[in-house]
Amino acid sequence: MSVNLRQVAQVLAGANDALIIADGEGRIQDTNVAHARLTGYAQDEVIGKNLFRLHGGLSCPDIYKSVWREIKRKRNWQGEISNRRKNGEVYPENFSLCAITDDQGMVQNFIAVMSDLSESHNLDSVAWKRANYDYVTGLPNRQLFLERLDQEIKKYRRNGAPMALLLLDLDRFKEVNDTLGHMKGDVLLEEAARRISCNVRETDTVSRLGGDEFAVILPECALLHVQQTAHDITESLALPFDLGDGDRCFISASVGIALYPDNAEDLNTLVKHADQAMYSAKAEGRNRFHFFLPAMQQEAQNKMTLTNDLRLAARRGELSVYYQPILDMGDGRLKKVEALLRWFHPGRGEVGPQVFIPLAEASGLIHEIGNWLSFQVIAHIAQWQQRFGQIIQVSVNRSPIQFDQGDALWLKQLAGLGLPGNCITVEITEGMLLKKSERIQQSFLDYRNHGIEVSIDDFGTGFSALSYLKQFDIDYLKI
Repeated sequence: MSVNLRQVAQVLAGANDALIIADGEGRIQDTNVAHARLTGYAQDEVIGKNLFRLHGGLSCPDIYKSVWREIKRKRNWQGEISNRRKNGEVYPENFSLCAITDDQGMVQNFIAVMSDLSESHNLDSVAWKRANYDYVTGLPNRQLFLERLDQEIKKYRRNGAPMALLLLDLDRFKEVNDTLGHMKGDVLLEEAARRISCNVRETDTVSRLGGDEFAVILPECALLHVQQTAHDITESLALPFDLGDGDRCFISASVGIALYPDNAEDLNTLVKHADQAMYSAKAEGRNRFHFFLPAMQQEAQNKMTLTNDLRLAARRGELSVYYQPILDMGDGRLKKVEALLRWFHPGRGEVGPQVFIPLAEASGLIHEIGNWLSFQVIAHIAQWQQRFGQIIQVSVNRSPIQFDQGDALWLKQLAGLGLPGNCITVEITEGMLLKKSERIQQSFLDYRNHGIEVSIDDFGTGFSALSYLKQFDIDYLKI
């Protein structure tokens, strides 16, 4: 070993990285203490051994070709390889190799510097898992789901194996969160994930996309098996869930199924069609599965067109308020009226509220339309007072979504016209009693402070828990 190399060896003897000095043939001449710690080999066990045999064979051949190509071209190489310790453990290693040449360019020595990448890989693995798996259920998340779905589509293009995509939405899951809390909701999600996974093959992918949405990828699956799997999943999710502390609940699932390549030519269309089929299952009563049909795409297109028209309906004067009288059965006199919103579309004629209200809620237009309705009602009450000399109470339906933005605008208009609060009755659905949000409680408090009455519409058709009536200021029920 040359004097210069001995000086290098002395400098690196106490270094944290492992060091090997070898001659021009690769025979090991010296190592440092860090090398023994890294590999488990004492110095006398490796002196005279071939450096490249000691570090070769575990990585792919292309890496070794790259090493020698770079050594010949630049006299050095650095990269990641796999190595084996004396005890047989394989570990990832950062390996730097430098060739020392003489004046004629002949290689006289090799210097190799190595470090263990195991800890870094473990951290990378943890970070990758956090980025690709759902923390509640342990299932692949949306990102990993899309990657695997893309892989299955590419696989079909190679070998022609069809597949199916199932999208699941847990029915009434929000009620569990609202009544029992998010902790119990997470327990339910974990159990739902377990039940879904128990009804598929090991080669299938079960994913939680977020919230109460799950997805199942069924590669190389016959149609009959797809149908049976969807049936088994819906049946298992309809069984009771025990959430601990004596809490028990029942939910169900709406499942949409799209087939590749029968129902779509690309990933985005496949997901969209499965989603449309899922909403079709939910619209028909939930707790069922639907296969995608081309008519669903047309229906979705119609909904989008109708929603766009609804955005302009109020400005175009297409919305109207009708009033249904509520009479005293004793003397037949008018007691109050209920405001009914109607939409007269210039091309479609009358569009029923059962059609446009869900569209307004889904698109967020319900806030704008709800405020428009409230302003119209208040203006009409003021006009009637001037014309008839009395206040006529009006019942106005409020969507649960409207409570998200509060009631400040129309309450301000009510006060500005000098009208008493009891000229308005706010009608809500009984499901609203389950939503113990601060916003809803604040709205109820505002109603009470302004003298506005609250009624529950169609009581007895939904949750119907009399115990919840005690927690809110409810003036009367509509049965």
